[in-house]
Amino acid sequence: MKLLTSAIHPDLNDLSGSTFIRKAARAIVLNGEDILLLYTQRYHDYTLPGGGIDEGETHEEGLIRELQEETGAHNVTNIEAFGLYEEFRPWHKDDFDIVHMKSYCFVCDIDSQLRDTKLEDYEINNGMKPVWMNIHDAIKHNEKTLAESPKKGLSIVRETYLLKLIVKELL
Repeated sequence: MKLLTSAIHPDLNDLSGSTFIRKAARAIVLNGEDILLLYTQRYHDYTLPGGGIDEGETHEEGLIRELQEETGAHNVTNIEAFGLYEEFRPWHKDDFDIVHMKSYCFVCDIDSQLRDTKLEDYEINNGMKPVWMNIHDAIKHNEKTLAESPKKGLSIVRETYLLKLIVKELL
């Protein structure tokens, strides 16, 4: 899979610390200029559906599972690699200094009707919900959140970069 970009968190000055790799699969589901996203009330941002790939799962299996859990998507088809976004972030637990986050992004199709989600407790507590959104509006929203919100999550920089790249390369 092609590398889209490699980002280093501004708080990291040195990448020589103890590091672990976290792999995630992220879905790009388009319907014209509308895209299936997750809105998170806590961070007031829009992100691609997806998350951690479990032990023993392929990237595609993790993608399908995460799409089903977070959005209720079903009949996931036509899965094609879009690219890898890697980032290095500080890890704030005793076992490691750095997390090397690898987000494997895929374009895919789903049935138009979403079913019930199977969100985890922290996702429910953060006010996460699936939405179809005009991609340009999502980018503007995230940019405003980046500029104005003190409670933005670390993922919004990645997600806004990916949304802009999707517009450039897929629309």
